[in-house]
Amino acid sequence: MLSWQVGDVKITRILELEATGGTRFILPQATPEVIQTIPWLAPHFADETGRLRMSVHALVVETPTKRIIVDTCIGNDKQRDIPTWSGLQTTFLADLAAAGFPRESIDRVVCTHLHADHVGWNTMLVDGRWVPTFPNARYLFVRSEYDHWLADGNVHGGHFADSVRPVVDAGLVEWTDPDGRITDEVFLQPSFGHTPGHVCVHISDGDEQAVITGDLMHHPVQCARPHWMTTFDVDADKAREVREDFLNRHAGTSTIVFGTHFATPSAGHIVRDGATWRFDS
Repeated sequence: MLSWQVGDVKITRILELEATGGTRFILPQATPEVIQTIPWLAPHFADETGRLRMSVHALVVETPTKRIIVDTCIGNDKQRDIPTWSGLQTTFLADLAAAGFPRESIDRVVCTHLHADHVGWNTMLVDGRWVPTFPNARYLFVRSEYDHWLADGNVHGGHFADSVRPVVDAGLVEWTDPDGRITDEVFLQPSFGHTPGHVCVHISDGDEQAVITGDLMHHPVQCARPHWMTTFDVDADKAREVREDFLNRHAGTSTIVFGTHFATPSAGHIVRDGATWRFDS
């Protein structure tokens, strides 16, 4: 478990899984030969052979008034098209409780977007039914994001049926604008491109700032290669534009950047590196 302090706000990472290699289906341009030419990626974000390290984790943002979990990973018992995501049996909920956050204590669930690896623990399997994992929380969904995937008809292996619709049907969803404010310290920032309603989560308390990227970037290599698209980008050109703006805006500042799929240590700062950027953890 890793945690950070941003003013009076505590941010805690709850890891579901971390892996080296097997990520080319997300970033097809990230060949080992190219990765080895970017030395700062090792050892945290790539191994010596040029294989990328990535993780799937949630971040609990604890303010003086609310406990907020941002992105709920893949989840147990879910059947997915990606074999390594299918039928998981992890200790995620036990780890969440051990960190001091039993699932009943969560007040808000924020999904930066509605892909399968960001909504999985929205629900859990109980007696053959998918029920909300966080029964006392309001689930914050951006309405335009939800409407896009509902109209598209491509539900990515059925995750809408097992991880999104059950919390809608339970009446636990609170529809939000992509620039909505959650608490005095926590608000959303539109970052469309990867998906039509994608948001980042910004934390601000006094002079201290942090931001959770969602899938604006999947891996720190996109600091050095911001033009690299991922196979799941709905609008790759818009995603690149938003990513470059994000990197320009935060480079050289004290803002702590939390990459939703960045391997341990998962947080750091954006630094100018010649014509592009690097991630300084």
